[in-house]
Amino acid sequence: MTAAARRVDVHQHILPSFYRDLLAKARIAEVGGRPLPDWSPEGALALMELLGTATAIVSVSTPGTGFLTDPAEAAALARRLNDHSAALADGHPGRFGFFATLPMPDAAASATEAERALDELRADGVTLLANHRGIYLGSGGQEELWRALDDRGAVVFVHPAALPAPVVDGIPPFVVDFLLDTTRAAYLLVRNGIVRRFPGIRFILSHAGGVVPYASHRMALAIAGESGRSPLDVMDDFRAFFFDTALSSSPAALPTLLAFARPGHVLFGSDWPFAPTPAGQYFATGLDTHVSPDTLTAVNRANAEILFPRLAATPAPQPARPVSRRLRQSAKRAAARLAFRLVQP
Repeated sequence: MTAAARRVDVHQHILPSFYRDLLAKARIAEVGGRPLPDWSPEGALALMELLGTATAIVSVSTPGTGFLTDPAEAAALARRLNDHSAALADGHPGRFGFFATLPMPDAAASATEAERALDELRADGVTLLANHRGIYLGSGGQEELWRALDDRGAVVFVHPAALPAPVVDGIPPFVVDFLLDTTRAAYLLVRNGIVRRFPGIRFILSHAGGVVPYASHRMALAIAGESGRSPLDVMDDFRAFFFDTALSSSPAALPTLLAFARPGHVLFGSDWPFAPTPAGQYFATGLDTHVSPDTLTAVNRANAEILFPRLAATPAPQPARPVSRRLRQSAKRAAARLAFRLVQP
């Protein structure tokens, strides 16, 4: 691995065959306007080698268990996905961790599964979609889940889902709607006091937080005007979030994120396999190219080691690779850097 290596990828997805079969049975063949991608542990490890990733903390993307209307079936699927993720991590020591899937919008069942996954399966945190069948994070009726997560100092990975609104023809949801979905959830988590009342929870917002960094002052003033709170306190709550760089480390988005986020609150993300390998290379190159060496080290790994102390307790895995493979990977990275430079204005 190179110096840009040893990355910790907090935004990488799995799509086990049994889960794909259940989605197919429900006639779900795409997510966010993109066809369901191929996934395998071997494919994930190949991507990680290309991007210089030592460890990936994997999660199940939208729709999670939300396509199942029977609460018992949703809870059973969450357990099965979490057992699969734990086995993946155990079978590849140091290479994978996982965020547990929860059967939302059932907050009580989600609290129960969160306790099992965090306490027994040693999950690195939990995944929560920004909305579950139109019920957003931060809405009422979720207190039991927040208490369980706060008691454990849990990391919550917030991933967007389909907006509870019709798709606009010609606009793939993953391009625009996903950013709005994350932003809506972040707004409610701050407006309704979840961030402040449950300080043990560390929230990671996908894709640089949607438009949270860009619109933070506008949103803070709106909440302050409605609630009578200090705008500075509201801004402090928005800055309590962590953010990943998935599809977001461009020369336009990255400076805004780094200017807004607290030091230590930006983490590397790839969004593979829903973001194809060329997209992962493009945005990884953007990160490698446009930040200082100290910032790069922090985003690639050091910030994750603070959030996930187990990563700091053991050396980053250094898989052995033949010289021929190292040369091929080096050539691919050089080509990605050239392609990145050619498309910049």
